Amino acid sequence: MTLRIAFTASDAHTAQTARAALVSRYGSVPEEEANVIVALGGDGFMLQTLHRTQHLDVPVYGMNRGTVGFLMNEYAESDLLDRLSDAEEAVINPLSMKATCEDGSVHQALAINEVSVLRAGPQAARLKITVDGRLRMEELVCDGALLATPAGSTAYNYSAHGPILPIGSDVLALTAIAPFRPRRWRGALLPKTANVRFDVVDPDKRPVMADADSNSVENVISVEIRSEPDIAHRILFDPGHGLEERLIREQFV
Repeated sequence: MTLRIAFTASDAHTAQTARAALVSRYGSVPEEEANVIVALGGDGFMLQTLHRTQHLDVPVYGMNRGTVGFLMNEYAESDLLDRLSDAEEAVINPLSMKATCEDGSVHQALAINEVSVLRAGPQAARLKITVDGRLRMEELVCDGALLATPAGSTAYNYSAHGPILPIGSDVLALTAIAPFRPRRWRGALLPKTANVRFDVVDPDKRPVMADADSNSVENVISVEIRSEPDIAHRILFDPGHGLEERLIREQFV
């Protein structure tokens, strides 16, 4: 199969310079005509590219031209066609967030890494947690909490002392951020099919915001989260450096 490559890059100078060099060497087609997209930047740009192109059902191969590159491959101008032909594909499903605000407005967004609820004022948030319609925690006093996918488990989730999840696992990580009560609660592992709801207690005194891959919503009173199996993001990695290997390796650093 002839590779039709669409190159896209972040606004960073190093990414734009790399794109110019690769386009000069390999040519480029519009994303709608491509059978592979090469994204140049960091993890943040990779997430933007995956969200923006999810309707195309085209795999995305990232090359690191940013500061963080967990979802990216090493950058090199040579042998790109061979690397793309030999690349391993990982398929991930995003999370769907439905956030309801104090004014009654409802906001929806998708998250490849995690959905988080975070305190937006000087006082800790007070949250109720319901899983599949059953109240599981009457009160969590904390700076916030998040629900992470396996692909996102090494990001904010890991910094909050959550577990790293194997990429093929059908589980989600529910992790507390700086919990005050119960102080020792470190979260839970939930099946991928779980529907999770956070309800904000006393939102006027303890305002809370919600965030789905940097799509933020302020003054939320409830946030509902579930996996979205009908959307599949296809990510390409060099052989031996796929997402599963990276998740395992990260646990031995």
